[in-house]
Amino acid sequence: MPRMLDVSDAVRAEIGDEEADRLLAGENAPGSYDCTSCRTPGDSEQERTSTVLFVGDETAVLAFAHAGCLPSQVVQVTEEQLQGAVRSIGAAGGEPHAAAAEQAVLGVTSGLVLISDELHPALVVEPTSPIVRPGATGAGDDFLPLLIEQGFMPVTRLAAVPPVLHGWSVLLAAGQLHAVLQPAVGGGQPVAWWQAHQPLQVTDGWRAAANKQQQVLLFAAPVGSIGRQPREDLLRDALDKAAANGKLVAAALPLAGT
Repeated sequence: MPRMLDVSDAVRAEIGDEEADRLLAGENAPGSYDCTSCRTPGDSEQERTSTVLFVGDETAVLAFAHAGCLPSQVVQVTEEQLQGAVRSIGAAGGEPHAAAAEQAVLGVTSGLVLISDELHPALVVEPTSPIVRPGATGAGDDFLPLLIEQGFMPVTRLAAVPPVLHGWSVLLAAGQLHAVLQPAVGGGQPVAWWQAHQPLQVTDGWRAAANKQQQVLLFAAPVGSIGRQPREDLLRDALDKAAANGKLVAAALPLAGT
């Protein structure tokens, strides 16, 4: 039975016509898969399925998603974000595209944070599982050390606005949150450090503050430090507690878009 696969021109250009044709013919494509966006099962024989190619500095990982979750596209990511590519999706041969990324998902919450009597638009990032340094063995969580190496600053109390981290930015388009961008290795266009599966809605107040200040505060904490807080006052309490426990880093990121 033919697969109901979408292979975009951008993906075809990266993997080549021969590989793309094999996918469309069902030779390399999986029947069932776990959607790289919503993480629930899909079936390329029964429903429209997108091919999504994650491209790092040296590695390319081909994953699959429900067409309703993501269009077929190429997503530029860092090499570190591809190190979790351990789960086979049944592609034949030793192709570098033969695994789907099994990696921690970065949970992102938006909210307004009061610092020095002024409300600041903020994003709070917390992974769903520990982040281990690429190549490291054993347990541990290197999320904060990795971010500190990128220029984020440890925060012990939310008393002052963190310094601007140049080269990073928050992409806001048509009033919706699309991505957090970081500098590309070796220069060139910035790449997505975090990208929304679907653009995230932000409140009018958050967007107004972001447009006024032209920057967004990004706070990051290890898994289990913040949680999904339903209200901004509870989010602030969780941030204060994480800071007091030495489990918070932050930076001010310039705003890209409107």
